[in-house]
Amino acid sequence: MTDATVYTAHAHAVGGRNGTAKADDGHLDVRLAFPKSMGGSGDGTNPESLFAAGYSACFLGALGLVARNQGVKLGEHSLDAEVDLIKDDTSFHVGVRLKLTAPELDRDTALKLLHAAHEVCPYSKATRGNVDVQLDVA
Repeated sequence: MTDATVYTAHAHAVGGRNGTAKADDGHLDVRLAFPKSMGGSGDGTNPESLFAAGYSACFLGALGLVARNQGVKLGEHSLDAEVDLIKDDTSFHVGVRLKLTAPELDRDTALKLLHAAHEVCPYSKATRGNVDVQLDVA
C-alpha cells in the first residue's frame, strides 16, 4: 500500500504574530495579534488558538472513526483543546490538553476511545514525541 495525498491546505501569513493569515480557499482570513497576557492588544487570534481549533476538530474526526470501528455510539459529545505556549531555556514550545465531554459514555469507555483516537489522529501523529499531549474526560 502506498500513501496518497487526499487534500492539501494552503495558507499565507504576513507579519507573524502581529499580522494576518489567509487560506487560499477563502474560508480562513484572520488578523493575528499577541494576546493581552503576552503584552499585546488581544484584538486578533494567535497561532495557539488556531492550533487548538484545528487539533480539536481533527481529533473529533479521529474519535468518530474509532468509535464507529469499535461499534460505540458516542452520543452528543465535544472536545476542548488547550494549547500552552511554554518558555524554555532557549525558546518556546507548546503543550496540549484535550478534554472530551461525552455524557452518554462511562469514563473508562471514553478514555479508551480517547487513547485510540490519539493513535490515529493526524495532528497527534504529527506532534508525537515533540509535544506533551494530555488526554482527559470531563
